[in-house]
Amino acid sequence: MKLLALDTTAEGCSAALWLEGVLFERSIRSPRGHTQHLMPMVRELVAEADIRLSDLDALAFGRGPGSFTGLRIATGVVQGLAYGLDVPVVPVSSLAAVAAQAVRRGVAQEGQGVAVAFDARMGEVYWNCYTVQHGVPRASANERVCAPQQVTLTETADYWLGAGSGFTLVNQLPAAVRETVAESYPDWYPQAADIASLAVADWSQGVQVPAWEAAPVYVRDEITWKKLPGR
Repeated sequence: MKLLALDTTAEGCSAALWLEGVLFERSIRSPRGHTQHLMPMVRELVAEADIRLSDLDALAFGRGPGSFTGLRIATGVVQGLAYGLDVPVVPVSSLAAVAAQAVRRGVAQEGQGVAVAFDARMGEVYWNCYTVQHGVPRASANERVCAPQQVTLTETADYWLGAGSGFTLVNQLPAAVRETVAESYPDWYPQAADIASLAVADWSQGVQVPAWEAAPVYVRDEITWKKLPGR
């Protein structure tokens, strides 16, 4: 399995290449430099792995929710590459990627809960809850955008941790959430390495879409993705 994953959903810009179980990755914190760094990262990865882009079996990307501008960048690059290479795409939730990061870092253990929140601006957060099952974060509800005061923990777990920029608004969360979440990591954002690992697992379950169906998920219903002209 050869899979290239990209993420530009937040202030970070990252790319990761999964090559038969070996992971190559590049990452930089550059809120306004996504277009500058993304394709050079891709070229560095394929050179390091000594493969060609045409060798790829699939592409993956952080499909959101997240920064509107960032989502458009990753989606556009992945869609263009997928058309050119004629390979399918695995869209991965950016919230789930941060939950997977908690597992990768050894912070979240089996059976524990991970609440992920991104600052959605306009007084709202993107929110979802996950429990670690067999080493993988499993969503216990649908992603949503809401005021911080309206979030809830949708699953029962022995231990909860929080992650994502939404936890900079921790004082606005309901008391029940603040009292249950034992620790939080507000500086965490999605990484392509975690998107790659989740995408490989999804790929094995047949989760994939053609290039023309690769689209960002904004959660806010009034925003839509415009496909490439003529597609």
